[in-house]
Amino acid sequence: MNVLEEVGKYAEHMIALRRDIHAHPELGWKEYRTQELICKELDEIGLPYEKVCGTGVIAVLKGTQDRPVIGLRADMDALPVTEKNICSYTSQTPGVMHACGHDCHTAILLTAARILCEHREEVHCTIKFIFQPAEEVIQGGKAMSEQPQLADLDHIFGAHVWSPLNVNNFCIEEGPRLASADNIYLTINGLGAHGAEPHRGHDAIIAACAIVQAFQSIVSRNTDPLQPLVITIGTINGGTASNIIPAEVRLSGTVRSFSPEVRDDTQALLERIAKQTAETYGCTCMFDYQRCTPATINAPAETKKMRQAVIDLFGEKALKALEKTTGGEDFAWYLEKTPGAYMHIGARNDETGKNWPQHHECYDVDEQALVNGAAVLVQLGISI
Repeated sequence: MNVLEEVGKYAEHMIALRRDIHAHPELGWKEYRTQELICKELDEIGLPYEKVCGTGVIAVLKGTQDRPVIGLRADMDALPVTEKNICSYTSQTPGVMHACGHDCHTAILLTAARILCEHREEVHCTIKFIFQPAEEVIQGGKAMSEQPQLADLDHIFGAHVWSPLNVNNFCIEEGPRLASADNIYLTINGLGAHGAEPHRGHDAIIAACAIVQAFQSIVSRNTDPLQPLVITIGTINGGTASNIIPAEVRLSGTVRSFSPEVRDDTQALLERIAKQTAETYGCTCMFDYQRCTPATINAPAETKKMRQAVIDLFGEKALKALEKTTGGEDFAWYLEKTPGAYMHIGARNDETGKNWPQHHECYDVDEQALVNGAAVLVQLGISI
């Protein structure tokens, strides 16, 4: 099979699929229309599938051999963003937009499934096409990875159109690529008092400020400087008036790291510092650490397979190195169970203005990225 030629035959259809999904975005766990579109395409292709996790879909293609079993995953949810692009496929849903490219991922995977199904005699494995909901709320990956239909996977691969990378380029690097993304929630309880008589209370605001400051010592003094770590407090809520010392302050934040060991150590340190600092100011602290997604760590063998697929189609020059990012990606849940690799597909084109960052209200892609991404997935499907 000439992969690029086959993908080219369906490029127009793939782009139309992407634009349809883009115009009708749906938030996590609400992707009902998108699921219906996926199932309609799979029916046309002739691939058996199951609906799972409410709005998810898993389709199965059996090639000439049962093993290995590989998974190809696409996420499908949108973001609570009001789109400012003016085009034929602008979001028709107020306040919801595909500002991260999941519309592209869905169209890419559907097209790869169609082509691989048409050429199943060249597929020497079993392929499971995974259409995953709720990536943006960091829930869908965990739920889908626990489905019994995926228990037999030998390898898994995922991809993301990427605005920092020029179109016709790809990045697939071994090791950590995206950080673990966890949330922390703190409630500091003190004793309320009049602002003019602070000695009669235990100031939860002072304690909260001290905790925020103390947290930064974990990065600067408790963690190996060669191990990246981010601790960000994003919200502080407390108080009702300028002359009242509040009895309660609530904080929330995010913690990002690439090392499972750093993640474990940081969780313990955050809780200890928060509680002990609060106590120093005569307050107490309720501390809740919620693990949302692990770090996305590409396995060596699967990284090599994915890189080779790019080289076979586009040459080694198409591979570019990008620094890992502290953004999170729930594809990591699959990687904790199955060795795999995650690819970034160049989608940026400065000449056409398709260069806004992920999650921006003007985000869009050079649609050649869809052709390129589908080609790599097809090449993977016939080379494993």
